[in-house]
Amino acid sequence: MSLESYKQLVVWQKSIELVKEIYKVTDQFPKEELYSLTSQMRRAAISIPSNIAEGYKRKNLKEYLQFLSIANASTAELDTQITIAKELYKHMDFLRSESLLEEIQKMLSVLLRKLSARR
Repeated sequence: MSLESYKQLVVWQKSIELVKEIYKVTDQFPKEELYSLTSQMRRAAISIPSNIAEGYKRKNLKEYLQFLSIANASTAELDTQITIAKELYKHMDFLRSESLLEEIQKMLSVLLRKLSARR
């Protein structure tokens, strides 16, 4: 089965969910975080589905893998930022964000492995 759009990729759909969740969580951060941790977390989260989409549209396996690798690296960046936020804001719940992120990381790893095997 061939997908007509990156929007049909479950990993892209989950990444969009994660972006929305990160926006909800960071909306609760103190206003002085707006141009630091809030902004960094939002950019890292947005980078994940954006790179999945851009790579998919390249229609070239080598480039697609490169963009998936960037998306995967953004998951590590966001994971680190969530860890920092959890230390700073112990009263906040990051469970949904962490769960979605872990799921996306696993999906990206599988996708990268399978596509790399085609090379």
